[in-house]
Amino acid sequence: MEEPKYHDVTLDTLAGSWRIFQLRRGQRFSTDDLLVAWAAIRAQPEARRLLDLGAGIGSVGLLALWKLPAKAQLTMVEVQAVSHMLAQRTVVYNGLIERVTLYLQALQDWTDGNFDLIMGTPPYFPLPKGVHPRHAQKLAARFELHGNVYDYCDAAARSLADTGVYCFCHTDDDPRPEHAIARVGLIFLSRQLIYFREGLPPRLALFTCAWQGTREDPAPLVIRNQQGRWTAEYLYLREEMGASAAFLQRARKHP
Repeated sequence: MEEPKYHDVTLDTLAGSWRIFQLRRGQRFSTDDLLVAWAAIRAQPEARRLLDLGAGIGSVGLLALWKLPAKAQLTMVEVQAVSHMLAQRTVVYNGLIERVTLYLQALQDWTDGNFDLIMGTPPYFPLPKGVHPRHAQKLAARFELHGNVYDYCDAAARSLADTGVYCFCHTDDDPRPEHAIARVGLIFLSRQLIYFREGLPPRLALFTCAWQGTREDPAPLVIRNQQGRWTAEYLYLREEMGASAAFLQRARKHP
């Protein structure tokens, strides 16, 4: 595939001094990505072998890698050539060639195993549902063009170490994540609801599962209060996951 032209690509802050390449009008890293990486680190803070399934431009896996000790290694599996290409550029730019391995591959074909932390952001919507974005990269990221939550859980189960943890996100009102976890024999450890604004229904849930353990759901996370201001809890999360001092200062002064 032809590499995107420079004016179609932006270089943006990811975490700390790390930067990420993204298409200006394509699929860009989001709050969902940040939350999955945060939940994953909370569940497995000493992980050494990371796998990001359906990695896209690499935001979830790289955010987790940034937070983990320097010995941690990340593997990315992504089927879209343009996203894979952008992730490669990001890895090179940040000097992470020795810590990150990238595969341009469908997750249904992925068979490598023994990872102690696996992350995923499955697309939420079946193809017949909703309005399809015109941009092909956005379409594949949001709609189940290349796989659904069952495919992600299947791939995770094939790749998860005995003491490993798998974290992913999905819409809060879809029963399929719990069915997909049970179908592959994983233990459902937690479901955390995410409220993007206090007083409105939750739109997202974070799911954590493993081969062993008992379920304990954490308290919901509220991102903005009823006045639309960032909550202290969310700003602390952003700080913990590498947000710049300038961003935090602006967010606290002008939420």
